[in-house]
Amino acid sequence: MVAFITVVVLVGLMLVGVPVCIAMGITSAGVFAALGNAKILAVMAQRIYNGTTGFTMLAIPFFILAGNLMNTGGITDRIFAFANACVGHWTGGLGQVNIVSSVIFSGMSGAAVADAAGLGVIEMKAMDDAGYDHTFSAGITAASSTIGPVIPPSIPFVVYSSCSGASVAKLFAAGFMPGFMMALAMGIAVYVQSKRKHFPVMPRMPWGERLKAFVRAVPSLLTVVIIVGGIWGGIFTATEAAIVATFYALFLSGVVYKSLTLKSLMHIIYDSIMTSCKTLFIIAIANFLAYFLIHARVPNQIIEGMLSITNNPYILILLIIFILFILGMFMEGTAVILIVTPIFLPIIEAIGMDYLQFGVIMIVASMVGLLTPPVGMSLYAVSSITKVSLIDLSKEVIPYVVGILIVLMLCAYVPAFSLTLPALI
Repeated sequence: MVAFITVVVLVGLMLVGVPVCIAMGITSAGVFAALGNAKILAVMAQRIYNGTTGFTMLAIPFFILAGNLMNTGGITDRIFAFANACVGHWTGGLGQVNIVSSVIFSGMSGAAVADAAGLGVIEMKAMDDAGYDHTFSAGITAASSTIGPVIPPSIPFVVYSSCSGASVAKLFAAGFMPGFMMALAMGIAVYVQSKRKHFPVMPRMPWGERLKAFVRAVPSLLTVVIIVGGIWGGIFTATEAAIVATFYALFLSGVVYKSLTLKSLMHIIYDSIMTSCKTLFIIAIANFLAYFLIHARVPNQIIEGMLSITNNPYILILLIIFILFILGMFMEGTAVILIVTPIFLPIIEAIGMDYLQFGVIMIVASMVGLLTPPVGMSLYAVSSITKVSLIDLSKEVIPYVVGILIVLMLCAYVPAFSLTLPALI
């Protein structure tokens, strides 16, 4: 009964336009009070505060700042030029470049919206200038941005680690293969559409030009080596890696490329603070909602309900994925992770699934949420940049969503898909 009331109140508030984080806070506090547990509201401030004070959470604002520095400091321009030199002549041309650029950028930032809003501007301009269909360009830009949170470093993996206890380094390793498979699936979709719509293909660049593009991009590409290599090598934690990435991006932008002014730096810091505050506020409120759900024994009710339907582990996994899809359509990914992780972990333990595998399933499933209305953040980011309507953009990303779903099924039912690399650490 409590679970039903909570869902009705939460969805009702969101449907009338209340922001997700505010809706979660009102739902938690309101249902608590309505059930006669008003005294427990005394711990509300403490739970909200504790939700964002962990050392691991410090990685989030620094990864956001690093991504913004790269977008403004000329780093993403060099990444795009290098990707163009490598794969611009493939069928799909700049569509394939778009995907490869996002794969490289994902190893530096780990935030989908940073990819869509920053690298997306460069990608859209290049594709428009080359004569690509504007809606197609917007669709692949939105879709490719979802690769970022799967390939390390990844902000969602950091959040999942904080509430599950799973190793951040091993989670990062677990995301590599699914992330690259997402890129492959999107590349195939671009190939098919390019053949059907006869999009332009760029001439193959001479090896001399490719070498020049590589040399120009080397300092930027080293960011990936420093971050991922440092974490896997045990040199520093994910939080320390985020700080190192920030200072390295600042060094490249300000000293090496000399493309950063004091005015632009202040603007970057302001934008990063605002984005970090929004993200951490959602995490803080979601932490209190998760506490409320556990206190009200909602996880037990959900587990009992699911087990009453079936005890087949394969069907249970499918039910969990379905629930993640529904939540992802209405809520930001980090909030979903914080809310459902404590609910589903007992089921995951019961069916013998590894925490790392479940983490990958949850993050890949949340990427579908980034591309589905009404909350899809990547859709909104790209729509605001390109002026393509949300309806047209939602239709355009369907082939890429299908590709992500195929990868998700592989993650869910083929454990080696996400557990092979972590076993080597």
